[in-house]
Amino acid sequence: MIQGFARRAVPLVAAIAALTAVPTASVAQTAPARTPGSHRQLAVGPQYDSTHVYVTPGTEQAFVASWVSTFGGTTIGPVSTQVTPTPSRTLSELVLSPVGTLSVFDFTTPVPYPFGTERTGWLVTDLDRAVGAARADGAAVTVAPFADPIGRDTVIQFPGGISAQLYVHTTPPSYPALASVPENRLYLSPDAVGAFLRSYLPFTGGRIVSDDRRADGAAIGLPGTTYRLIRLTSGFGTTTITVTDGRLPYPFGRELTGYGVTDLGATLDRAKASGASVLWGPVSVGGRDSAVVQFPGGYVAEIHAER
Repeated sequence: MIQGFARRAVPLVAAIAALTAVPTASVAQTAPARTPGSHRQLAVGPQYDSTHVYVTPGTEQAFVASWVSTFGGTTIGPVSTQVTPTPSRTLSELVLSPVGTLSVFDFTTPVPYPFGTERTGWLVTDLDRAVGAARADGAAVTVAPFADPIGRDTVIQFPGGISAQLYVHTTPPSYPALASVPENRLYLSPDAVGAFLRSYLPFTGGRIVSDDRRADGAAIGLPGTTYRLIRLTSGFGTTTITVTDGRLPYPFGRELTGYGVTDLGATLDRAKASGASVLWGPVSVGGRDSAVVQFPGGYVAEIHAER
């Protein structure tokens, strides 16, 4: 249960390192060209893959308080630190919640480009091997590997403009398992999705769980229409790809991550009581009850419960 999430201690060194981390056709038509091999075992586990949350300056405490009140969990920080390879300063806080890990950044200086465009930070087993695999699979290295006080980082970008930060720790961290694995929620055009899958699936060692060419558009605020919905899984967690013509109503496409809970209504009540706003929903579509919520500081998330 969300409220019963264990409050396990996390070594401070590991915590600071985490803060430095972004018509029907067959599924075979979009499968990767290469079969992942043993050298593709780069993921450590979904509890080490954080959503990067860049809050409006000065709102870090309000955001974290609202998040923990909604989902439970523990926090480390905030600490004032430099998380980029060029000069900058941010208050950073690690949030370990039962529905997912967050790296929260409240910059007190301008954010150096391209930071802020990466969605997630993924812990990998070997950073240099991950960089080589990313390039071999068609991703671009947009920030060359750089050192932080207790590890190393890089930023890669998959076709379609989807960026992720990769990181390693000098001292391996130990975080509690998740109660539910969050969804990396991507929005792509029909022109981009094929190249994205041919790169993303081999790199992550992932597979397609489902590919629905006629998903109910009510799930993205477009009742009476259909769209393509692809669900993936890998050692980096789950990914949901919404393929549309880009004519999306607000707030769809603004949410980075989807979070699974056991009781959506109770979760939304806690969120609203802690300062969050429900931007859309709740609705029941395709065996799922869902809503889109904005937390203090501007972070937008999808929250869902399976039926």
